Amino acid sequence: MGGSRVHFEVFIRKTPGSSWTLDLATENRSAALSTAQEAMAEGRAAAVKVTKEVFDEESREFQSVVIQKLGQYETPAKAAPKEDLQPLCVAPQDLYTLHARERIGRLLETWLERNNATPFELLHRPDLVEKLEASGIDLQHAVQKIAIPEAQARSMSVHELIRVFHALIERAVERLLKDHRKGALPDVDKEGFAHAAERLAQDPERGYLLGAGVAASIAPAKNWSDKVTRLMDLADAAPAAGPARGLALTTVQQPLAEILEAKPGITDVLGKGRDLGANLAAMTRLAAYDSVEMLMKVEKSVQKVMPELSPLATRLAQWLSGENFQTTRAAIGRRILRELTGPRRLCPGEAAREIDILRALAMSLTAAAGKLLPLEEVQSAFAVRSKMLVTGDFVEAYLGQGLTAYQEVEALVWLTENVIGAGNKRQAGGWLKAIISSLRFEKEMVGGDENPGARLNQLASLHRAVARCGLVPSDYEPLQEKLGDIGGHVEAASKLSLTVAKANAPLLHRLTLLLKLAAGESAPLGPAANRARAEALRLFRMDETRVEMAKAPDQSRQIFDLIHAAGLAA
Repeated sequence: MGGSRVHFEVFIRKTPGSSWTLDLATENRSAALSTAQEAMAEGRAAAVKVTKEVFDEESREFQSVVIQKLGQYETPAKAAPKEDLQPLCVAPQDLYTLHARERIGRLLETWLERNNATPFELLHRPDLVEKLEASGIDLQHAVQKIAIPEAQARSMSVHELIRVFHALIERAVERLLKDHRKGALPDVDKEGFAHAAERLAQDPERGYLLGAGVAASIAPAKNWSDKVTRLMDLADAAPAAGPARGLALTTVQQPLAEILEAKPGITDVLGKGRDLGANLAAMTRLAAYDSVEMLMKVEKSVQKVMPELSPLATRLAQWLSGENFQTTRAAIGRRILRELTGPRRLCPGEAAREIDILRALAMSLTAAAGKLLPLEEVQSAFAVRSKMLVTGDFVEAYLGQGLTAYQEVEALVWLTENVIGAGNKRQAGGWLKAIISSLRFEKEMVGGDENPGARLNQLASLHRAVARCGLVPSDYEPLQEKLGDIGGHVEAASKLSLTVAKANAPLLHRLTLLLKLAAGESAPLGPAANRARAEALRLFRMDETRVEMAKAPDQSRQIFDLIHAAGLAA
């Protein structure tokens, strides 16, 4: 599934056989489950069910899975009463829930973008409602798009359901326009946001009324950045404490989350002209500001790819770092995950940079896991993205032209280290095997221009690296064996161990060089290391060696460490 949004819904059945009623829609799984249990414990429901709603970007529909059932869930089969055929949104207030706003945003996406507005604003601004009604065709198409799948799901006729939706829309519009004509909608710019929040804190319609004031306050904005600036100004002006502060900040973050989750809004805030990788890096820095800032101090690779934030984005990031804007932070996190699991390349034409950015994103999102996104969702998204990094097209672009076989192996080791998922690791290991097993690589290492010691050192480095890049033993051990065999050919052709043993150099220096070869530091484990081990053992047993070691205790300690590393200790 390419990109998903997840939330949870709690439905209650007040009496056995009655219809299910939506009681809560939330992005917090624990809150949904606890609400269901409380409903049963308090006797408010005869049955409760909790569903997980996953939005599929491809089909543009929510897929529902029941994750908890409590009470008299099953009912005898009988003709459904008339109320069972009603859609979930049956009153104007239902249109203001998170689930409903998301659906409105999808159905009217083009119209909203054209009018530089969010679903929150449409539901709270009389001028936008009148403009949508006047357009006619946009509203009619939206109703038809929602009525067809709903009618199939509820065994109703499409025309009947269209009439139901039109009646609901008319009631919602009439309610908003009536309140506007009566002057019931607050003017927070004139009254003061804090004062309006304090006045409405105990009103049953407080969210709707203050939302209308917020929507009117940001209406004059010329672009998305201006809207965000105005919302930040309102947040700064919120009451200092108490229920009124909670109401104020909750209301502000609803349109803010919708702006930042939409592509035009987040692009306007963060700046245009970046590729997807840079945009995701900026979004991650925005949503996980504190975690990323700390990580940048210790990880130069993260600091290298993280773009600077604009003053507005930095101001917003500081708000998002607190506990007040969790919904907004989650909205940005969902967008990051959707893009990571989507088909677009992060850095078109720059495969190496794409790996660097993906690595920095992985470290940043993992560091912020829990506060920004669940760790399992982060890992799942990077596993999906990793599949793109091990395809033939990407590997071909990544290796490019003009690299030596050794440089290609080094590049593939780095690629393997930075993909996750067992299948992706195996695929990357397959690319490594293809190069290491090739005649080109063997000829380059055995007959290369560099001296034998340098080539053996390169092979030793690769020998260690293939074991550290996350491959399972059954995948990396054959690679190590092949590298060891090639190292054996290099050593045999040059007779390096014998040459070092008989060189005109201090005895302990020769012994140290041989032990480094034998321990796998400067030669891959295998035939080359074995021959160096035999020569080192011969030198170590000489009486002259013991005398020299007694004269140089510091050098002797290094030699004994190498002896243990080479497996020569008795």
